[in-house]
This record gives sequence, structure tokens and C-alpha cells, in this order.
Amino acid sequence: MGGLLLNCLAVGIGGFIGSIMRYLITALAPNTSFPWVTLAINVVGTFILAFTAALVLRGVLADSHLSLMIRVGLCGGFTTIGAFSLDTMDLINHGAILGGIGYAVLTCVLCVGAAFLGSFVARV
Repeated sequence: MGGLLLNCLAVGIGGFIGSIMRYLITALAPNTSFPWVTLAINVVGTFILAFTAALVLRGVLADSHLSLMIRVGLCGGFTTIGAFSLDTMDLINHGAILGGIGYAVLTCVLCVGAAFLGSFVARV
């Protein structure tokens, strides 16, 4: 039971940090008609997630609590799949159908690319 509690604490601390980071970046970024901030947050968060996962798989990051804090907590609190979905819907609902489709495709391509890049950089 103690291990589960420590895991929850690690995830909670990471989630707190990731959520605050997301809020501050969003609050301080200029407001644009295209959701660039959400896109950037998702790409950076995906890179950090893949980088950390690759370090864990290589045995470089062996601390399970730190791994959970970064992968589940920080990246989970930082990345914004819900915001991504809402931004896509808003673009389409406001008549920017190509913008909405482009945003969805761009997000998927860049985030998968960030996952490959994060994993690659961790192996170097």
C-alpha cells in the first residue's frame, strides 16, 4: 500500500507542475485565431514523454517514482488532448474547416514525429 501511495504522490506532484506550466504558457502566449500554443504544448509534451520512456527502457532512468512523476504526472498534466479536440471542433464550427483538418493532421504528424525524435535523442 505504501508503494501505491508514493506512486500517487509522484504522479500528483508531476501533474501539478505540468498543469501549472500549461496554464502559464497559455496565459502568457498571444491569443491567435489558430491554436498554436496547444499544438506546441502537445509536441513538446510528447517529446518529453517519449524521451523519458526511452531513458526508462535503456535503464538510464531507474527511479520508478521519478519516471511516474514525469511520464504520467508532468506530461499528463501538461499535454492537452482535450484542448486539442476542442480547438479542432471550434475551428470547424467557425467555418475554418480546412484549418480544423489541417490542425488535426499537423498535431498528429508533429506529435508522432516528436515521439520518434524524443526516443532517438534519448538513445544518443
